[in-house]
Amino acid sequence: MIKNRPLRPRSAARPNPTPLPADSLALALSIAAEVVAGVMAGHSLNDGLENVWRAHPELSPSQRGAVMDLSYGTLRDYGRAACQLRRLLQQALSEPHIDALLRVALHRLETRPEQAHTVVDQSVEAAARIAGGGLKALVNGVLRNALRQQESLALAMKADSEAALRHPRWWIERLRKNNPRDWAAILSANNQHPPMTLRVNRRRATRDAVASALAAAGHATRPLGDWALQLVQPAPVASLPGFAEGLFSVQDWGAQHAASLLDVEPGMRVLDACAAPGGKTAHLLEQTDCEVLALDNDPVRAKRITANLERLGLDAEMKVGDARTPAEWWNGKHFDRILADVPCSGSGVVRRHPDIKWLRRYDDIGKFAIIQFSILETLWPLLKPGGKMLYATCSVFPEENSLQVARFATRMPDCRRLLLDGSLECNLLPNADHDGFFFALLEKAT
Repeated sequence: MIKNRPLRPRSAARPNPTPLPADSLALALSIAAEVVAGVMAGHSLNDGLENVWRAHPELSPSQRGAVMDLSYGTLRDYGRAACQLRRLLQQALSEPHIDALLRVALHRLETRPEQAHTVVDQSVEAAARIAGGGLKALVNGVLRNALRQQESLALAMKADSEAALRHPRWWIERLRKNNPRDWAAILSANNQHPPMTLRVNRRRATRDAVASALAAAGHATRPLGDWALQLVQPAPVASLPGFAEGLFSVQDWGAQHAASLLDVEPGMRVLDACAAPGGKTAHLLEQTDCEVLALDNDPVRAKRITANLERLGLDAEMKVGDARTPAEWWNGKHFDRILADVPCSGSGVVRRHPDIKWLRRYDDIGKFAIIQFSILETLWPLLKPGGKMLYATCSVFPEENSLQVARFATRMPDCRRLLLDGSLECNLLPNADHDGFFFALLEKAT
């Protein structure tokens, strides 16, 4: 149950499952429940999906798609199921996978009401797979009561802000305070499916050529900016013609602003701190003949940088290390440009990562701000006089954005804030074209 904080980690262990038909909705429901239970235990959605793909290599592409739809949808609408279960259960369930199964099933009932009988029947079968026969009656009873009480549950969800707006209450209140004009639009955008946008590799293709090849394969696109294409209908990236050949990458249109805003010139030495999975590193190299050091403190994620650069035919120096401890990785040669894409709450990208909404705590924002300031303070001496640093987050909270930069600029007498399209900051709120991002460009005095 959600009470203005993320769910605390707890055991998600379950007994050995009973086999189900490979193409059944029951199997998809039960595996999605595994994923959701993992998030309820404190793990990320991406990790949960990777775990179930390894555990279930036999799943067909269509079943994988069904599991993903159910997992993402349940977490996107998590507050709605929580509201319903408070009214349908006398007390919270102690079996996390059955609790998660009910949330997945309630999401399915709400989004596919024409399948109500099938959803209930298959959920009961999924319960047998998860926990044996002992909890089948409970799952059956809860879901049938949900159908009987549809009108009263709908009224309850309308009156409950977490259910109606699909965000934790503290998140809603924080946005309302900080964005009095835009808070409702931000929440609405967060609840939508994210767009799929491609960044064309200008070293290997033109945007028109990529668009034509995609159109010939049945993938309609629309242009954004100079080098981006947004797919009208998202598709598995590996199935798109030209991806394997490195003609383009998947990167949100908002994230694509970073490379241009950093104002890199040929021959410059650039640090991309916190670089994984390498999208911005690759974009810098596609755009300009420069020397890039890509740094990340996660060895596993750092490998993705190398793989992405190889596919695109690009080359950068790669190092694993913490941006806050340059003595471990810096050779003493100063940088002309630094991209400080710092760790943050991820509050601008929750439609891609809906688990973030329920895993974050109110006080996490302040903790991220401390880390961000530490990175800025540590990296600033590595910048040449006259050099520029782009501070970037995928957050919509001012404590991580405008307030953070203002505080840093005040503390550093040799720091000057530069205008970005007439403003001291570029604050992209999530909308139909892009996720939420914040950028500020800082120049070091000569």
